[in-house]
Amino acid sequence: MSWRDWAGCFAVSTYEVHHDREYNAIRNAAALIDVSPLFKYRVWGRDAARLVDRIVTRDARRMAVGQVAYTHWCDGEGKVIDDGTVSRLAENLFRWTAAEPSLRWLRENAFGLEAEVEDITEKTAAVALQGPTSRDILRACAEGDVAGLKYFRVMPARIAGIPVDISRTGYTGDLGYEVWVAWEQGEALWDALMAAGRPYDITPTGMLALDVARIEAGLILLDVDYVSSRKALIPAQQYSPYELGLGRLVHLDKAPFIGQQALRAEAKRGPARQLVGLEVDWDELERLHDQAGLPPQLPLTASRVSVPVYRGGRQVGKATSSTWSPTLKKMIALATITSDHATPGTRLDMEFTVNHERKQVGVGVRALPFFDPARKRG
Repeated sequence: MSWRDWAGCFAVSTYEVHHDREYNAIRNAAALIDVSPLFKYRVWGRDAARLVDRIVTRDARRMAVGQVAYTHWCDGEGKVIDDGTVSRLAENLFRWTAAEPSLRWLRENAFGLEAEVEDITEKTAAVALQGPTSRDILRACAEGDVAGLKYFRVMPARIAGIPVDISRTGYTGDLGYEVWVAWEQGEALWDALMAAGRPYDITPTGMLALDVARIEAGLILLDVDYVSSRKALIPAQQYSPYELGLGRLVHLDKAPFIGQQALRAEAKRGPARQLVGLEVDWDELERLHDQAGLPPQLPLTASRVSVPVYRGGRQVGKATSSTWSPTLKKMIALATITSDHATPGTRLDMEFTVNHERKQVGVGVRALPFFDPARKRG
């Protein structure tokens, strides 16, 4: 077992020597992942919906009770601060998740509204149950119509007598759920899910396997694929939603929200760069290794190190996350590319190191996600 830091908590990188079995659980059985270090906030009060709507780019007031929205929030210049999910648990009650601390931002923007914001990060545990057999496991151990829970919806339930919220969400791009529980009952919930999941090949899973799955799903990661506008030191480090492939989540015609005017202007002129997928040309990769007298060598883990991407010897972007996809049998990457080179099918070159020498390998631009099974929504 190996560990890493996640928001000041110890998080498992892998439970075994290598993450292969954990990855295969995500795609072929069920993986149980502790995601408790996520920052979590409770928003409530008569104006709770107005507060959420004031901050995020989606139309929060149209959310039904029991609905979950993946969203992001921007600064006044329309640059992304963070992304996460917002769940409407009751008419005037929301649960908000974030990758970084956001309490001050939420409270600052609650000025003049009858809305309260509470940091429940250390009061609420969460586990992600992901994979093709995840529904069968919950059907076996949870009270309520979990099998009927639709994509991006949330419901209250009980597992082994423990009160929980179950949402049909996740970070793997596969069929999956996240289960939310009072912190002190998190360990009991984990044990109950592991017991119920044994007939379905459930496997405790860490961050290394999750990283591969989220790249296949085309899902971005803060501080890897983009920088929060609060941390950016220069304009080039700031990203708009349109540059991150999140334009579909910007509702410009709703009530005023932070960054709305800047985003309207960008929507008219178009983004200067875009998030795309890259597929590495295997024949070229093999040739580079052959020239060095080596067989093709695949990276053991997903890479979070950005590398330049070129067109005709001129840099046109960077690949920020890359991995070998065991499911697709391809080397793939997430990249930010100038818009004039972001059309699917465009041929580019990506820096690739062979025997400690920097080379360039051919890549093809493709639309995201790389992997999108029907069972995710079905």
